[in-house]
Amino acid sequence: MSTSIFFLSDAHLGAEEEDKEKSKEDKLVSFLDRVKEEGEFLYLVGDMFEFWFEYRNAIPKRHFRVLGKLKQLVECGLKVKYVVGNHDFWLGDFLPREIGIPIFKQPLEVVHQEKRIFVTHGDGLAKKDLGYRILKKILRNRVNIFLYRQVPPDIAYPLAKIVARRSRASVQKRGSSHLDEYESFAAEKIRQGFDAVILAHTHVPVLHDFGEGIYVNLGDWFEHFTYGKLHEGKLHLETYG
Repeated sequence: MSTSIFFLSDAHLGAEEEDKEKSKEDKLVSFLDRVKEEGEFLYLVGDMFEFWFEYRNAIPKRHFRVLGKLKQLVECGLKVKYVVGNHDFWLGDFLPREIGIPIFKQPLEVVHQEKRIFVTHGDGLAKKDLGYRILKKILRNRVNIFLYRQVPPDIAYPLAKIVARRSRASVQKRGSSHLDEYESFAAEKIRQGFDAVILAHTHVPVLHDFGEGIYVNLGDWFEHFTYGKLHEGKLHLETYG
């Protein structure tokens, strides 16, 4: 019987040069095959795509192989949920309508294997990151989204990738300086009664056992290839390879 719950984040699909991108995608498709065999739930905890913006009749074309594999998982009965990250501001209804993956813009509080788990991407969590919180309000503004949709896709996508690349580089540069705030946030959630806290965003893999609960930061899927796995009531941080 499939009993494992998987957590994955920060693949930033579409961010790399062609050869490196194919290698990353191959590894991800292989991992999803493993999830299909062993899993019951898969949580995608944000930033699976470097950039995603939906027009009424257009979506980014590079990700069909991964999207097809996710569709296959859903059709086999595996439950997949997507918790948005800082590169996911403009997700539309394609994933829920065509792939069968619901999107959650707020943190999730879930129970699996008798463990109460708090799940969120974690962007904007660090109090020091004031600049990002301002940018977040700008990017999620409905007027700005409408205006950007008036730009043709062949112009809009390259432009957005430049912005996304800079955002990712900033996270990688500053992520380690915010680790203490992420750990403090997780500790507070555990004091509130959660058995586990799952975060992402920093691209730094972390597993910290507080005794009363466990904090996991999922790392990334372009350098560390790490993911979370809940099996028989125990939460692990594993590396795929």
